[in-house]
Amino acid sequence: MLGKGEQHRPALLDDPRLVNALRKYLRSLDYTHGPLFQAQKNGRGGPLRYQSVQERWQRYAALAGVTSTMHQLRHSHATELVNGGVSLGTIRKRLGHRHIQTTLRYAEISDTLADAELRTWRRRQR
Repeated sequence: MLGKGEQHRPALLDDPRLVNALRKYLRSLDYTHGPLFQAQKNGRGGPLRYQSVQERWQRYAALAGVTSTMHQLRHSHATELVNGGVSLGTIRKRLGHRHIQTTLRYAEISDTLADAELRTWRRRQR
């Protein structure tokens, strides 16, 4: 997958349900190579542009009655990972950041996790 700046970004697919859904999707396209998610504008298939995905997401979110951007999903994903105990280095790599400082802006540790970590630290100090 290509990300911002045309950087190669691998996507982890280790859930058998996702792998099966992707296989089913590829069979429905008679896929052999090229972009996985293609635009079908004017009968031509080509890479689906980020702007097109963003517009679709906004439509879906509006239909669901929620206010959420795709970028907010990135922040939520990073926060979920950090609160699940995934290292910042792994999250940095997952998000494709060059510098850990960028990742720190994305990953927000929950109050519950921060309190638990401080309690553990205090117990070790005694």
